[in-house]
Amino acid sequence: MDRGTEAGTPPGGPDAGGGAAEHAVTGRVPLAVVVVDRDGLVSHWSTGARRLFGVSRDEAVGRPAVDLLPVCGALPEEDDTTPYGAYGMYDGLGPGLESSLDGRLSYPAAGRARLTVTGPGRIDVLWWAYPLVGPGQERLLVLAADAGALRHEDAEDDGEAAVERIAPGFALHTDFPGSPELARRLPDILPSMSVAESARIVAQVLELGYPVLEFSRNDRVPVTPDWGVPRRAERKARRERAARAAASGEPLPQDVADEGEDIEFVAVRERLEFLNEVSGRIGTSLDLSRTILEVSRAVVPRFTDVAGTYLREQVVAGEGFPDGVPDTTTMWHRVALEHTDEPGRWDDVVPVGEAMPFPAHTPFFQCMTSGDPVLVPRISEQMGHMIAAQFEKRDIRPLITHRSMLVVPLKARNVVLGFMILLRHPERAEFNDMDRVTGAELAARAGLVLDNARMYTYQESVAETLQDSMLPHIARCMAGCDIATRYLPGTLLGRVGGDWFDSVKLPGSRTALVVGDVMGHGLNSAAMMGQLRTAVQTMAALDLPPAQLLRNLDDLAQRLGEHYLATCLYAVYDPIAGELHLANAGHIPPVLVRAEDGSSELLDLPTGAPIGVGGVPFEAVRIRVAPGDRLVMCTDGLVEVRGEDIGVGLATLCESAAHPAASMDDACDTIIRALNTRGGRKDDVALLLARLNGIGPEDVAEWRLARDPAEAGRARAAVREQLHVWGLASLSDHAELLVGELVANAVRHAHSRQVGLRLVRGATLLCEVDDDDHTLPTLLSAGAGDESGRGLRVVSTLAREWGTSRTSAGKTVWFELTLPRR
Repeated sequence: MDRGTEAGTPPGGPDAGGGAAEHAVTGRVPLAVVVVDRDGLVSHWSTGARRLFGVSRDEAVGRPAVDLLPVCGALPEEDDTTPYGAYGMYDGLGPGLESSLDGRLSYPAAGRARLTVTGPGRIDVLWWAYPLVGPGQERLLVLAADAGALRHEDAEDDGEAAVERIAPGFALHTDFPGSPELARRLPDILPSMSVAESARIVAQVLELGYPVLEFSRNDRVPVTPDWGVPRRAERKARRERAARAAASGEPLPQDVADEGEDIEFVAVRERLEFLNEVSGRIGTSLDLSRTILEVSRAVVPRFTDVAGTYLREQVVAGEGFPDGVPDTTTMWHRVALEHTDEPGRWDDVVPVGEAMPFPAHTPFFQCMTSGDPVLVPRISEQMGHMIAAQFEKRDIRPLITHRSMLVVPLKARNVVLGFMILLRHPERAEFNDMDRVTGAELAARAGLVLDNARMYTYQESVAETLQDSMLPHIARCMAGCDIATRYLPGTLLGRVGGDWFDSVKLPGSRTALVVGDVMGHGLNSAAMMGQLRTAVQTMAALDLPPAQLLRNLDDLAQRLGEHYLATCLYAVYDPIAGELHLANAGHIPPVLVRAEDGSSELLDLPTGAPIGVGGVPFEAVRIRVAPGDRLVMCTDGLVEVRGEDIGVGLATLCESAAHPAASMDDACDTIIRALNTRGGRKDDVALLLARLNGIGPEDVAEWRLARDPAEAGRARAAVREQLHVWGLASLSDHAELLVGELVANAVRHAHSRQVGLRLVRGATLLCEVDDDDHTLPTLLSAGAGDESGRGLRVVSTLAREWGTSRTSAGKTVWFELTLPRR
């Protein structure tokens, strides 16, 4: 802090004026600090107050403040009628101010009082009184100073002229460059209290106005408190006087005794308040990167000038707790570097993000293996050279040589997670044993905070991995429809939930669309969700009707456990028929947006009971859809808000779903923004949006074939001709071969029905062959002498994808070929 004027030198003179206010500097004045409670009794009496008023702390605390303080107009009198207290005094400011405590004093007051004290003469006291509001017992803060200490050396002999020009005041809403420093120093003179209480009082003092001294009409000097700790030269002189007194057997001078008491008290309090302040500034977030920066910035510049933070590789990677004691192969990542040097000086030499091991002869290795702080009062040329040797071509010696260094370990549960390298400028006091203790305590608190952030990062990574593994990665384009999805966790601390969505490819160019919600949160719900999702995929692949699929899923849930409950909405989209086939198990209904007029509606479906209730039938309905219609399926976490009718959320869902959008992703984002900004959402959200494009008749070709082996040749010819019409003649060879194999096999196994053949042109070329035999063909390994068993091997080799499925009338065997690029 800029000292500006010392205690014995006035910051302005009798002729100060004109532009003096623009160049006013901070005045450091020893202050007496007194706190008065709501009952008008003194609750805090500083050492400065004892020196100024000649009353000890034990004598002052608990006594009525009006008996001790010359604070005119700010303290209640016994009869509450007299304008002044027990002292004869006069005000420099504040006539007509409202009196008393308990909120009756609305504004700060200031003044001067001339007091008679023990010994010859009188003293002039300057005082500032601040009313305090809030939950604490404190109701009045009084700052006082001796005006006699501000006399100018050139003043008149009696000093009256100089004193008369000094008046206390308040700098209300003044742009004072030193205000941040003043705000930082104010807690140093306040009584010991929590960080929150101290911050509350400091904020009120700064809001009401900085204490100032007015030396002329245009010269106002903000006053900063002086701790009262003598300068080093003065302390040395006092120690010499103390030594002489001890040698002669005389009692210690009072100022020497006071110094010992004050220095010890201030040093201990300073470190406790520093640690308390640091504890309040770190750990505000569970984000590991932010926590690292908070720890580094908390110590610069108050405790050190340079702070470099290193963490073990496992901690940075978000892995589990590091095992074993570090050794010379342990990699340490430099994760933060804060300093007060000129910008960029450290960046090229020791960049953040670098990883390196440390040799056994370094103080860093000693710190991380022993788990204790390592103090180096001054880094010598030899040690600087030894440390610099690790940095290859970068010369770090100019940055560290002759500086004081303290290396403190960052530990949690007796395991070293990292360490901090603290350096002080050569002109600053060296680290000492008290600093080492302070640094160790600081590192212990920082280590716990970092470990909490590390564990959260690790658990978050596990949760995200689990959730990603359970949520499917849905193809954006299915046969005849486009799909977009969104998943939002209900809480930041638990990203694993029971909501899911899915899409399953079905025979006949159909697509199954699924949205489900397991009741509850956490890993149990996620595990149940994974089981149900797998079951739905398996049963959908069997092409079970929607109602039957939910029936089977309900039976499975009851076998898994009586406490498993879930809702599920299952829909099958047939793009060729232009139809939706839906069944609902206790889920909120879907929204259908019509492409023709842009209207939206909640589909009226039989609700059914949730999965796991048992004994309740499920019903399915069929709904006609047109190309371009959009289907919106979501879980109740999107539309349900605690304390609000779910109908409001469903209405908002319908409205937002009908909003025009440039893309499917934009449509999803519009829905999320409309419903997720209402607040109060605590549940997970799964959203699936499908645009039902359909497949037109011009892209579908069908034939019915007799149960005659000669039909295989007819099928090949029909496929060749159709592909020529579609402009896909390049696929004819492979398509003819595969169709011939499947038709021949179907004709051989069909019973009474004709064999069906269908080609569908979409994102791929789909070919389906169906018959009335329920036996599914399997892929065989045919021997050299076998006459059959090679057809599906050919299909498996040439097709992009193939499969089989049972139908109500028999089975379907299908394959896909990739369309040529255009």
